[in-house]
Amino acid sequence: MEYKENALGYEDYRKLRESVEWLPYSKEQTQKALDNSLYTIIAVDDDQTIGMGRLIGDGVYYMIADIVVHPNHQRQGVGNKIVNMIIEYVEKATPIGGRSSIQLIAVKGKEAFYEKMGFKIIPHEFCGSGMRKVIHK
Repeated sequence: MEYKENALGYEDYRKLRESVEWLPYSKEQTQKALDNSLYTIIAVDDDQTIGMGRLIGDGVYYMIADIVVHPNHQRQGVGNKIVNMIIEYVEKATPIGGRSSIQLIAVKGKEAFYEKMGFKIIPHEFCGSGMRKVIHK
C-alpha cells in the first residue's frame, strides 16, 4: 500500500465516489474542486487507487471532504491513515499560539469512525447543530 499526496485526479475521484454509490458532480465542478483543494491523499494498491481524501480551508477553518475507500478495501485501516495524514497536515500548518478547526460531515452511520479520531458529534457543549444547503440546477 502506498499513500500519495496531492495526486488525486478526476478519474480516480469519479470512480471512487461511484464505488460507494455517491452522486456524481459535473466534470467541470469536480476539476475545480480538485484544483482548489489544499491537500489531497490517495491510497494506491497494485497500481489501483483504492482510497482518497481531500482537505479544503482557509488556514483557520478546515473541512475534510470526500473520504472514500473502495468497498473491497474497507476495514483495513486505509480510511484511518488518510484522515490521520490530513490531521497531520493541519497540525503542521497551525502556527505556535494559533488554533485551527477541522470540520466534516460524516456519512450517516460512520460517526463512530471519526469519533475514534477525536471528532465530536455536533451539537455538543460548544457548538449547535451543523447545517447545510444543497443547490440543484
